[in-house]
Amino acid sequence: MADRRGLLIILSSPSGAGKSTLAKRLMEWDPELSFSISATTRAPRPGEEHGREYYFLTDDAFKKQVAESGMLEHAHVFGNFYGSPAGPVKATIEAGRDVLFDVDWQGEQQIRNSDLGKHALSIFILPPSITELHRRLVSRGQDSDEVIARRMQKSWDEISHWGAYDYVLVNDDLEETFARLKTIVEAERMRREQQPMLQDHVRSLHSEFEEM
Repeated sequence: MADRRGLLIILSSPSGAGKSTLAKRLMEWDPELSFSISATTRAPRPGEEHGREYYFLTDDAFKKQVAESGMLEHAHVFGNFYGSPAGPVKATIEAGRDVLFDVDWQGEQQIRNSDLGKHALSIFILPPSITELHRRLVSRGQDSDEVIARRMQKSWDEISHWGAYDYVLVNDDLEETFARLKTIVEAERMRREQQPMLQDHVRSLHSEFEEM
């Protein structure tokens, strides 16, 4: 048994708040941290491999896993199912490694209410202002004006669920925000629930006390 159980680290934010950058920084900081590989019913795109980008499943196989509580969270998006298989995540955290999730507030709630929910750590990333959020989306140069407008419209609904998260960080300075994020992860790794060896240690202390 590993010295500790891994965490299910959930990062959520409106698009443009810096979540993807912070997730990348976390994985560079700790190479043992793994990104959750989602399952999907959409067809593989050129160059994608089963078990690397996604677990590619048929509709029936996906629905079977959902019915058997095999998905930590799932959603139907643009005609296809997407979800996070529980089996690989459970094996990873039992080995003492954290798993990173990039999901919205609905996914966070599903993971929180799953069998592995007690090992979840949820963090919501807020922008310093709506004006700055819009500026970041525009400066990325990745989306059309129409797509940016849709992202901005969706952002308020996403932000309105900030109160459901364990921690909330305002990403006004990337370096400072990342430093706070690391502090949170390091502290949460020491939670009592994450240290399975503690129970045996306390038993040994109790036995030693009785022998005195």
